[in-house]
Amino acid sequence: MVKELASLTGISKHTLDNYLNVRGYMPSADVAVKIAQALGVSVEYLVNGEENPSDKTTPGPEIRSLIQNFKLLNDDDRKMIMGILQLYNNRRKQQPHS
Repeated sequence: MVKELASLTGISKHTLDNYLNVRGYMPSADVAVKIAQALGVSVEYLVNGEENPSDKTTPGPEIRSLIQNFKLLNDDDRKMIMGILQLYNNRRKQQPHS
């Protein structure tokens, strides 16, 4: 996971290992933003493990996991998944409402 995060953020694995393993070794704000974006979480969650309850736009863990997995796909696989979602949405729209 650290190797993938290093690839997504452009931050070296060694540096990320230091953030994870050395107490008191905190990333700068811009590095924290890169890490949070790559993980699909807020910087607040990254720092203290809690989301801001007033922030209703932050996706939950299941959605963050889907986003993270989607980011790891190559372009062809992303297009395939988007096609499947489009087919699903079209089919749902055609079904009678109960």
